[in-house]
Amino acid sequence: MVHAAAMAQGKKRPAVPPPDGGWGWMIVAGCFLVTVCTRAVTRCISIFFVEFQMHFGADYSGTAWIHSLVDCTTMLCAPLGSFIGNRLSCRIAVILGGFLSSIGLVLSSFATSLEYLYLTLGVLTGIGFALCYTPAIAMVGSYFCERKALAYGIAMSGSGIGTFILAPAVQILIEHYSWRGALLILGGVVANLCVCGALLRPITLKEEEEAHGPDPLDTECGYGVKAPVVSMLEESLANNNNNNNSHRCFCFQSMQEYCFLLIPDFLMLAVSFLFLASGCSLPFVYLVPYALDVGVSHHQATFLMSILGVIDIVGNITFGWLVDRRCLKKYRNVCYMIAVGMEGVCCLFIPLLRTFALLVPFSVFYGYFDGAYIALIPVVTSDIVGTHNLSSALGIVYFLHAIPYLLSPPIGGWLVDTTGTYTATFFLSGFALISSSLVISTVTGIRHCRRTQKHRNKNKNTDPKQDLLCPTTFF
Repeated sequence: MVHAAAMAQGKKRPAVPPPDGGWGWMIVAGCFLVTVCTRAVTRCISIFFVEFQMHFGADYSGTAWIHSLVDCTTMLCAPLGSFIGNRLSCRIAVILGGFLSSIGLVLSSFATSLEYLYLTLGVLTGIGFALCYTPAIAMVGSYFCERKALAYGIAMSGSGIGTFILAPAVQILIEHYSWRGALLILGGVVANLCVCGALLRPITLKEEEEAHGPDPLDTECGYGVKAPVVSMLEESLANNNNNNNSHRCFCFQSMQEYCFLLIPDFLMLAVSFLFLASGCSLPFVYLVPYALDVGVSHHQATFLMSILGVIDIVGNITFGWLVDRRCLKKYRNVCYMIAVGMEGVCCLFIPLLRTFALLVPFSVFYGYFDGAYIALIPVVTSDIVGTHNLSSALGIVYFLHAIPYLLSPPIGGWLVDTTGTYTATFFLSGFALISSSLVISTVTGIRHCRRTQKHRNKNKNTDPKQDLLCPTTFF
């Protein structure tokens, strides 16, 4: 990932193993601030929901398009962030993204219609967030190996901490300066992404150099073994280099970067992400409106988002720490599956919770499992594709979130407008999340059965004496 960035700067850095510390903690700090300024700010856009609806006289569905466009654009342009990070540098990608997202929020404060907000807050700010988010997350995976899940847990906790701090702060800003002033101030806060980008110092890993040779990657650290298709692409790439054909060289280089798309495990993980993205954003969009609808005060409804945010932090860090334990490291996908499934179960119960006292436990449980699975997304992806492909893979992973993020909030709003209640919306979220977990569990079960059968056949073929001595083999 960052090897290309170092070459773009005109010098090749010496290859080193993942330091698991040192400047890596500064990378974690930078990624932490990036998640605060991107994901937490995106979540807090739901606080503007009622303000936009009252000011422009729009319905639920039309207003929900603002939040869905931010999420959709962020995820849809994630491969663009990976491309700039790989070809230029992560620093350039994050600094450029910080500038664009800040400009988008500032321009949104002058909005005269919902369509204006669709363009500035939805598209322009979303593109800026996309250029920041994927490169920053991929950099953490380059600096950590043994403590990768913990590092990601801390880095991704910025989303929860940011939500906990920004949710009440944005409400106060709206009360004192109106929604226009609040967006203007948020534009200044998000400009700090440019500072975060300066922290992302490139590093060249030994695994990245080995990826171009015959040796497999280090599976001890969770890196995947190089697929056979990589060797074929590398051989073709070498032949094209010998022919000095730069255009074909670039094509084969791009094919090599995305060869993980042929890995069956990644394809099934991608299907799971589609269901996940269809359900995970709805509670963040409709929790505050639902609380207001059942009679909860505006401050208490906003406080529910703050509770969700702070418990999100606990889920990020504790799950990251637990999954790094030696006994659980090989069961990362199972931990991810449980977290997503429990999050879906929480959504199925929310229509029964009609008071602030009952909505608080929902915020606690949903926030915890949300933080847990968010911290594991880059870890599980890295386990499948390897660190050297992580940036490109995360671009695809977040790209798969785009269309569900775009469609699910307006569909949820349409269900509210049609039924007059939020029950169908939260049921849609719950069943989508449970379906995501079931896809992973089904694939895990099939793979376990095949591995067990293969192991039995191998033992049977390698130990013929046991077949003669053991009479049970005849029954």
